[in-house]
Amino acid sequence: MAESWQLNRFRRFLVHEFKSRIIFNGEIKANMTHEKNPKRFLHFPFFQGAFPSSPKQIPLEITAGIAFAAFAIPEVMGYTKIAGMPLVTGIYTILLPMLVFAIFGSSRHLVVGADSATAAIIASGLITMAVPGSPQYVAYAGMIALIAAIFLLIAGLLQLGFLADFLSHTVLIGFLTGVGIRISISQLAGMFGISAGSYGTFMQLASLVRDLDLTNVPTLIVSLSVIGIIFLSERIGSKVPGALIAIIGAIAASWMFDLTSYGIIILDAVPGGLPHLSFPQVPLSDIPKLFNISVACFLIILAQSAATSRAYSVKFSDTFNENSDLIGLSLANAAAGISGTFVVNGSPTKTEMVRSVGGQTQLTQLTTVFIVLIVLMFFTRPFAYLPTAVLSSMVFLIGLRLIDTEGMTALHRQRPVEFNVALITAMTVVVIGVEQGIVIAIVLSVIAHLRHSYRPLNLLLVPKPGGAMRTVPLEKGQQAVEGLLIYRFGSNLYFANENRFTKEIIELAKKDGSLKWFCISATNIGDIDFTAIEAFKNVCIQLQQMNITLVLSEVVQPVMNELDRDGITKMIGRDHIFESVQDVIEAYKRTAD
Repeated sequence: MAESWQLNRFRRFLVHEFKSRIIFNGEIKANMTHEKNPKRFLHFPFFQGAFPSSPKQIPLEITAGIAFAAFAIPEVMGYTKIAGMPLVTGIYTILLPMLVFAIFGSSRHLVVGADSATAAIIASGLITMAVPGSPQYVAYAGMIALIAAIFLLIAGLLQLGFLADFLSHTVLIGFLTGVGIRISISQLAGMFGISAGSYGTFMQLASLVRDLDLTNVPTLIVSLSVIGIIFLSERIGSKVPGALIAIIGAIAASWMFDLTSYGIIILDAVPGGLPHLSFPQVPLSDIPKLFNISVACFLIILAQSAATSRAYSVKFSDTFNENSDLIGLSLANAAAGISGTFVVNGSPTKTEMVRSVGGQTQLTQLTTVFIVLIVLMFFTRPFAYLPTAVLSSMVFLIGLRLIDTEGMTALHRQRPVEFNVALITAMTVVVIGVEQGIVIAIVLSVIAHLRHSYRPLNLLLVPKPGGAMRTVPLEKGQQAVEGLLIYRFGSNLYFANENRFTKEIIELAKKDGSLKWFCISATNIGDIDFTAIEAFKNVCIQLQQMNITLVLSEVVQPVMNELDRDGITKMIGRDHIFESVQDVIEAYKRTAD
């Protein structure tokens, strides 16, 4: 009895230590318990997203993994249709790729698998190179995954995760909205039972309108039934797998009532078993043609995965390493490339699915992998009875959900300029293509970034009663103290905004003939380039000619080093560089007295 009590006590002690401490760089560091989501940098780079985990949480993770499989399998079938790949290859995306990321990734929450944006990019790029679903098409898709894996690996090793910051949320809203419109329109023909012969969004829409009288009514009834079941299940609760219910119901109806006799097209045979591991056989001369598609996929993976990981790490007060995740995503895409499937991405949709069913770590995904393995081994045969209209309806709904009307409305209301950027991106995707849309998205993101730094918010500072400072617009020209004006520049100083910097300072200096000191508050200036240094010298000279003393405050050390090196400190005088604007005011008052 006493021995059993001691054993249980020792076991509880070990569990507590495992949860509250991790080994890193040879040291034992105290950390938070799982409930507070610990930092997880183990001394071995495996399963960082799965462990440590509370023993009480493990059964919940397994249950969540089973539920997630019920959601994920129908969803990836839809993404497979978008990509133009054989149905079983979609199920492969949640086998080896998901397993590999669970082993090598750092995020506890990010779910890796097929994604609508990257699937649309693949289809848009390969439609002119091979017949969708053909062995050549599958080989091209596998090679795209391998090339994207190389880009992700290089980005991870060079710690380039920060590049995700250059794809703004605004253009992603526009890009995904455009993808959603394009996907939804592309599935209408399949939902109506009409041949979708044309390529291009508007051509497909025109073809549908022209051939509307050829609609197969039983196929349309199947499509509407699927949409109705999914909508009804969502109204009942988020944990009801409406897509799975629709698929099972459609398969059962097809088997019992022979729906093909009504002109409804079914999938026919779906191969089962595990994927065959091999290097995709693509002619060397064709590989350069795949680079643009691979780069577009890489950029979407980089931006979308990082954004999703960050959002959920904040939501759960957790930590992750975006460069480790890039390595994990690289290896996941390499696994996709050699297992006969297509590019995988960190999916916000799947990540939210896992959260909604109670999953909190990669243990959920590991459980899902096991369920998918069982499905591939024993349960692919019933899919042969599945009407293709079911998948068209599911993809149509996926497209509708990508159309971010809420985000576009918010942009239009709050930031009209950014709304125009998102709208241009969306229209490029719809009218021209997905690859071109991602290029426009990148260009517009960079332009938006330059616009913010090119036209920063520059203000004047004046003291409030009690000594604190408040800001006022430049137009007021208000002095902090009679004879002293404090000007705060709102950005780093570089070639594109140095002219604005010079012009504003000289105009303010000329505005009031009583000005004696001009203070530049440099608290927002973290860097200054060669062109801006020359502008700084020009400002010094012009103010000296107007008998105005130039002083600086709150200069950060890197900028101070530049000023020292280029002789500006000597021009201004070190005694005219202050730690704060309050010091400037006190020094000015002393000289005025």
